[in-house]
Amino acid sequence: MRDDEKKRIQRAQCGDKEAIAALYDQHYEAIFNYLYYRVGHLSIAEDLTADVFLRMIDNLASYKDQGRPFLTWLYTIARNRVIDHYRKEDGKNPLPIKEERIAGSTGIPRQHVQDQEMSFCFTKALHHLTENQRRVIIHKIIDQRSTRETAKLLQKSEGAVRSLQYRALEALEKALREEKCL
Repeated sequence: MRDDEKKRIQRAQCGDKEAIAALYDQHYEAIFNYLYYRVGHLSIAEDLTADVFLRMIDNLASYKDQGRPFLTWLYTIARNRVIDHYRKEDGKNPLPIKEERIAGSTGIPRQHVQDQEMSFCFTKALHHLTENQRRVIIHKIIDQRSTRETAKLLQKSEGAVRSLQYRALEALEKALREEKCL
């Protein structure tokens, strides 16, 4: 974790509203993207994102730096919110997301994509992947994070992330073919 982020977290833990807002601004997009690609619906992702940051504020006092990125802690909160959401929804399938073909995608949630059939296929295909495969696709392809950043977030070596990404892309391609999307 960078020193400036550590200081921002410490200030936020002391109730500094500007530091809390800065943490929100710094991590909003990553958390939103993660949730959007997990639930597949814009308004649900927005609600869950807001809830993640409310929980961040509520739990900041108990946050302890354990040498991992602060974002990893936020992803844990987000993952738990997704689990709670699906429990509440009785495991219903997520609504289809609006997605371009994964290759070359950037800032997808902010773009309006018209290919609904590919969106539905992509959502279904993502659910064929393991949790770690989905996470590496989200971090590396959708959020366009480096291998080093992704390794820190997933708490894996860079070599393990490269291997996981390779297997994830193969599994995604296979799932897209099974869904007759390619």
